Amino acid sequence: MDKSSKTPDATDPAECNAAADSSGAKADTIATPDPFDPARLRISPDFAAGLGVKKATLTVPVRKPSKEWWVQTHPEDSYRLQTAVLELKEEREVYLVAPELRPELATESTFVPKILFTAMTRQGVLFLWPIRLPGPDGKLDEWNRSALEAATMASDRWVRVAANMHLGAYEVFTASADLPDPDWPDTPFSELLRVAFRDHYIESLDHPVLKRLRGEM
Repeated sequence: MDKSSKTPDATDPAECNAAADSSGAKADTIATPDPFDPARLRISPDFAAGLGVKKATLTVPVRKPSKEWWVQTHPEDSYRLQTAVLELKEEREVYLVAPELRPELATESTFVPKILFTAMTRQGVLFLWPIRLPGPDGKLDEWNRSALEAATMASDRWVRVAANMHLGAYEVFTASADLPDPDWPDTPFSELLRVAFRDHYIESLDHPVLKRLRGEM
């Protein structure tokens, strides 16, 4: 028999030790994954979508955008509303008013027609942008006219709005980079209104805000 073709004898201690040493050497060459390697622990940007997670809309501020914000407004008309609100400038608060109360409040200087735009920042913050509409005489000051034009422009591009006191109007800047559009939530506009005005809805003449305006409290 050819000795070169002889198979190792499993009962030979020397040959068993040699095989074990060879196996151990191979095992040592296989790197064990680092359990704290950031590359292994990092989640992908669509992680939440993969889990079927839906972000709840719990807060919707009603305010004009800060001069540092890049914003877009929702492109659909169904996500904007022309209405009448009670605006308290000193408190920086806006109240939505029930339609049946409008005749009673028509003479109030704080009761004004506005359009509410659904808007979003580059950081994904959703808010309602209120802008005054022309009065019965059709006139509109330059501040609100320029804001209205800015909000309309923002329906298909990112804009930044900054007040220019010398100009007496807002300056509008458009982003030069090709930035992705906002990821608009599928929340109905009615629900956004409900969240935004849950504590700022006037449906009775006995509302504390109206009593305060009448000097009753």
